[in-house]
Order: sequence, then C-alpha cells, then structure tokens
Amino acid sequence: MENQALVAQCLEVAQQWMDSPIYDSETKQAVKAMMEADDKTPLVEAFYRSLEFGTGGLRGIMGPGINRMNVYVVGAATQGLANYLHKNFADRKDISVVVGHDCRNNSRLFAETVANVFSANGIKVYLFEDLRPTPEVSFAIRHFGCQSGVNITASHNPKEYNGYKAYWDDGAQVLAPHDQGIIDEVNKVRIEDVKFEGNPALIQIIGQEVDDLYLEGVHALSIDPGVIARQKDLSIVYTPIHGAGRVLIPASLKKWGFENVNCVPEQMVKDGNFPTVVSPNPENAEALTLALNLAKKIDADIVMASDPDADRVGMACKDSKGEWVLVDGNQTCMIFLYYIIKNRIALGKMKGDEYIVKTIVTTELIKAIAEKNHVKMYDEYTGFKWIARVIRLLEGKETYIGGGEESYGFMGQDIVRDKDAVSACSLLAEICAWAKDQGKTLYDVLMDIYVEYGFSLNHTINVVKPGKSGADEIKAMMERFRSNPPQEIAGSKVVLTKDYQVLKAVDAEGRETKLDFPATSNVLQWFTADGNKISVRPSGTEPKIKFYLEVMGKMATAADHDAARAAAEAKIQDIRKSLGL
Repeated sequence: MENQALVAQCLEVAQQWMDSPIYDSETKQAVKAMMEADDKTPLVEAFYRSLEFGTGGLRGIMGPGINRMNVYVVGAATQGLANYLHKNFADRKDISVVVGHDCRNNSRLFAETVANVFSANGIKVYLFEDLRPTPEVSFAIRHFGCQSGVNITASHNPKEYNGYKAYWDDGAQVLAPHDQGIIDEVNKVRIEDVKFEGNPALIQIIGQEVDDLYLEGVHALSIDPGVIARQKDLSIVYTPIHGAGRVLIPASLKKWGFENVNCVPEQMVKDGNFPTVVSPNPENAEALTLALNLAKKIDADIVMASDPDADRVGMACKDSKGEWVLVDGNQTCMIFLYYIIKNRIALGKMKGDEYIVKTIVTTELIKAIAEKNHVKMYDEYTGFKWIARVIRLLEGKETYIGGGEESYGFMGQDIVRDKDAVSACSLLAEICAWAKDQGKTLYDVLMDIYVEYGFSLNHTINVVKPGKSGADEIKAMMERFRSNPPQEIAGSKVVLTKDYQVLKAVDAEGRETKLDFPATSNVLQWFTADGNKISVRPSGTEPKIKFYLEVMGKMATAADHDAARAAAEAKIQDIRKSLGL
C-alpha cells in the first residue's frame, strides 16, 4: 500500500510536468514514457523528492524529474542563488559572477542555462568559452572581483552524474551563514519564477586571457627553477581522463620548463562518456591503466592524472624494485608539504610567519613535519572551503604555503581557494626533478620522509547501510560510540577522545578541553597510546559510515619499509576486529 501511495504521489508530480507549458516536448515525452511503463521504478526515482540543494550545491543523475540534474532544476537553483545575491549585496550597483563547466554530458548546456538565468536577473556573467579546471573558476572569481560563481561538474562521479558547485566572493565554496541563506532561497523557488530568457548584453565570454593570468599565478609557486632547468627532460606521463585538465595542465608543465611531457592520446579527447575507463577517478588504479601502459613503454619517471574537473591529482611512481605503485592521498599531501617546507628553508625563502593546513582525518605525519621545522599547522574539517576559511581569517597576518587533505586534493597557493590539480601536477613534476637531481625517485623521497618522521599507514573503511533502516543503524552506531566509547583499541589504551559534535576532547584521566572549531560536526576520533588514530563519521552524501584508520610505525632505513607496512597492516586488522568491522 505504501508503494502504491508513493507511485501515486510521483504520478501526480509527473502530471504537473506534463500539464505545464514550461517543460519542453522532449522532456515531456521522456516523462510520459516513465508514467506509462509497467516498471514504475524510474518514475519513482525521478519524482519521489526534489534534488536537494546542499551546502556544496547540487549533484545527481541526469534526466527529467525533480530528483534529477536537468535545465529546470539547474535553472531553479540559479534563480534562488540570484535572489540571495540581490538580498545580500543590495548595496551594490553591479553584481557579477563567473560560470564554468567540465567535460560532462550536458555541462555546456547547464552552464549556458546558469548564465542566462543570472543575466536575466540583471547579474553580469563571465562565462568560460569551453571547459576549464575548477580552480580556474575560483581564480577568475577573485580576478574579476565577483560576488559569486558556479561551476558545473560532478567531480569524479560516474558518467551518469552532473553537479552544480556554488562559490562565494573569496573564490571558495560557500560557508555559513551564506550556505543556509542560499538553500532557503532555492527552496522558495517555483519553476514559474525562473527567468530563463537571458540577456546577452550581460554575458561576457572569457578564455585565453584568464588562462594566461592563471598560469602566471601557478608558475609563481615554483620554489626551485634551477632543478627544473637541469632536469627539463624528466619523463612525465599525464592523463586528464577526458576532462578539463587537458586545457591547462600540459601548458602549465611546459611553462614551468618541462620538455618531455607525454599525454595519453586516447584520454586527451573531451568526452563525457569517459569511454576508456570504468570510472573517471584518479584515485583508482583502473583509471590509470593507459597512463601506466605508456609509462612502462617509454620508461617514464612519473605518472600523473587529474579528474574530470581537474581539482584532484592522482599519481604513480616506481618503487625500489622498479614496479609501478600508486601514491595515495595522504602520501600525496605529505610529499607536497614536506617539499615546500624543506626547500623554502634550504633556499632561504622562509620569513617565519608561514603556516600550512591539513584536515582532521589526514595523516598526522604532516603535523610532525611542521613541528620539527617550526612551521605552524592548522587542523580543519574535511573540505577545502574550511582551508579557504583559514586563509581568509589570516590574510595579511600570516603566510599560507600549502594545504591539503587525504582525498587527493592539494592547494599550493592562495590565488585559488579550492583544490587545484593544475598547480599540484606542476609542483609534483618539480619535486620529481629535485629528486632526480639527487639521483633519487619520488618513491625515495617518500622513504626519506618515513625514515625521518616515522612510518604511517592509512586505511579507510566504508560501511554501507542503505535505506531508512540503514540510516537509523548508522545513527545508532554513532550514539553507541558516544555513550560507550572504547577504552582500548587493538590492545592499546585510548589516551584521547575528540567529539566534534560537542567540540570537546577528553583524555584518559577524564580531563576535558574545548575544541576550537567554527561549527560542530558529527565526527569522533580516538588516539591510542601506541600513536594510532581512528576517525569515524557518517557520510553526508551517501548511505554509509566511514572509518579512517592511521597506524604509526618506525623505519630506521628504507629497507625496513616492507616490514613496517606488514606490521601496520596486521595492526589494521586488529583494529577492525576491535571495532567490530
């Protein structure tokens, strides 16, 4: 009976689409087919709820329906954002925005829809001529002095998805109070309220001139041009996985002075179907298959890949046995910050007011690197909008030199306020050149870090709990952890517990201290006597609860790596058993 009621509800909403003059004939044909089909599952999935505009914007499967990404849902979101901009910047004569997009199917259509709705509301639009990396959209917002911006992308999601990222005037994704203010305005919008008819006079197409300025800014990140000049023939294999990185990453590497950049030809083709991969995610080994094949063929020094909107970077290098191995997100962030700190010190580029930022679930070895080198480090929530917030608060007081998180994102400078694969790929090439200049590889650099600062192995566990019953189960798990926290994990005493929902830390003796964070978050962390860290949080976008495990160890020499890793892997299994995972 419940299913019949849900189908009836969806049929009613779908009929409203059929009866409205606003929706085009192609959309109505698709809706009609769903209404008449024996299997009502596609109808229910498309109409059982509205696609939620959250703090990061929209993301969903493309198609007709209120729970899908289409021009009508995109238009309504933009109308709500336009309404909020007019309210928030009521004292400004002119309001302007930047609009960009990635390579996905319908991305250009959605970007033009966004531009039309903004311009119809009297807002000046700087619209990129074609696909561009997400970080360049952030850069352009700051360059043009805009009040907001939108990038059409679903990051590294499968090909069926698209998304809508909203940015604020500092070039960062929106934070409180503006995030909730925008959500409230979007929720008020009816389809009849949307002004789809654009004003061409308010839409300015941008491209090469912004590219050049952005690449100049990226090039300023280079710390040691001398090693690049000596190692300009460093053999680099790069793939954009059909995405926006193809526009600027090869050009950036060339500008930095690298002359032996080998792009994977099959994946330099812009294609929202991502025909050469199962999923366009540079974190996955499968997505790097063609790049690794090319690297083996030409005996390359490094493999690098960017995701479809070119904000994340994945990489692979040869280990001590000459075998290609992936470098994970924690290692990536650590290598970048190690190099920046070590070489700024070596070249006398430190003034004493520098700081770095990591997120709370990212490896604690970064903290060790910062402390030993007397560099201030800030721990923030997951997401680059929080890193951007620190930069905004410290602007003119302290100097940002880099920040990142475990999910393959890094931001090397503050000309952008989001993760940036363009600068990350360029800096990665410089690090490899610096290593080669000493007769080393990127893998050797990683081993050097482990020997000096200690070994660390990070492992993430995703426990999927679908449906309402799953959501209830996840909630119960978090409540159980809070009401009955573990006293020891895998035989090691819990010496510190952090609960970000109440912003308190409690040590083994029961002493409480306040956690200094700008908002609460449903995250728990346990630190054990043997130096390990366990973080747990429910996913905000998927029906799962995530456990981040970090196990520490020691390496006297690089030859100890395999033994240290084996011991850490065994400890991870013990932690899993201890937590019932």
